[in-house]
Amino acid sequence: MKTITIDCAGVSSADEFWRRYLDATRPDGGEQFGRNLDAFWDAIEGGGPGWPGEVVLAFQHTEALSELRTSAGGSLLDGLRQVAEQARRIRVQIS
Repeated sequence: MKTITIDCAGVSSADEFWRRYLDATRPDGGEQFGRNLDAFWDAIEGGGPGWPGEVVLAFQHTEALSELRTSAGGSLLDGLRQVAEQARRIRVQIS
């Protein structure tokens, strides 16, 4: 299975994080992707906008994400880790 690596080094905003995801995956329907964790979940588990295909997603250098907040106020990194733990259709690796 193909692995797509998303390098998070130096990410300073949630928008930049989602832009890197979209740039790396180049998904069909990327322009409709909601750029939040709920939309990411819908994409990787339900095949919604932003679906990366049958791949492994490897997020690297994620330490910067701990300072970023989701719209609900939580840590983007914690939310991404939760998605990685619960995802069944797409394997999500965090390092």
